[in-house]
Amino acid sequence: MARTVGRLQAQVLRDTPLPQAISALARLRRAIGRDPGFDYTLEDFLYVPDDLLDTWPKETATEVEHAVHDAVSLYALHQQSRSERMHVDGRGLGRAMSELVRVSTGPDGVRRRFAALGTASTYHESIHHLRGLITMLRGHQIPLDYGLLAEDLRTLQRPDGRPKVQAIWGREFFRSRPATLTDSDTATDTPEETPA
Repeated sequence: MARTVGRLQAQVLRDTPLPQAISALARLRRAIGRDPGFDYTLEDFLYVPDDLLDTWPKETATEVEHAVHDAVSLYALHQQSRSERMHVDGRGLGRAMSELVRVSTGPDGVRRRFAALGTASTYHESIHHLRGLITMLRGHQIPLDYGLLAEDLRTLQRPDGRPKVQAIWGREFFRSRPATLTDSDTATDTPEETPA
């Protein structure tokens, strides 16, 4: 997944971007919220190896197919009109959200949207919230690891996966927050006792 997005990103960010890559980004953006397999021209970007699929063929898409489809289409939204790399290895969603809170002029709005993602009760609701958050990341040029996001989206669809993924995103978010007080500040800021 990360290799696929990395290859597409390289084609889009060349000195002379490949027209087919620009076209693919536009088609992928239109794929957000749709079911995998609706556009046969996106095969190169949404291909899932057979060993990752359950019994095949199925009438409905598998967890992996949905995860790949949604991660790549969200990347296309993120990369739109950006000359910087919006896919960067190792940058999880919680870390990206923490950075967004720090640079945003409306950090409370970002926190509310991230909290809505953290309490989403369905996969489709999560994708809806992610779409808004990705648009905000794009506006502030904050990248994300789309390979990690695809793994998270796959896990999110499993019966026991939602709380695990939401916890991962929350821990990343809080670990990435700048400390407001350090232990030494706390020790020195203790008010002196006044005599009675």
